[in-house]
Amino acid sequence: MNNFYTIDTTIANTKFEGLTVQKIWKQEHTEILFISLEKGSNFPKHDTPRNAFLQMLEGQIVFYIDHKEFTIKEKESFQFPAKEIHSVVALENSQFLIIR
Repeated sequence: MNNFYTIDTTIANTKFEGLTVQKIWKQEHTEILFISLEKGSNFPKHDTPRNAFLQMLEGQIVFYIDHKEFTIKEKESFQFPAKEIHSVVALENSQFLIIR
């Protein structure tokens, strides 16, 4: 049996120290990444292997993709396609989930 019926405190216990990326859940075709960015920190240019859904938990970021920039705030969400180079800068201490 997997880790069903367990409480995970990864998000609650993560301190803001630069960039932190943690895979908090993975199944055959889906995974959830938890990203923590300290104010002023950035997530350098990269891409994703699958279409992705970003859910802001806390803070505010600027998401750069396709020569555009999107300001995403707490409790907002954003979708983006696979294989598009993108980067992120934290305007505040920020935490978000990537579901892909």
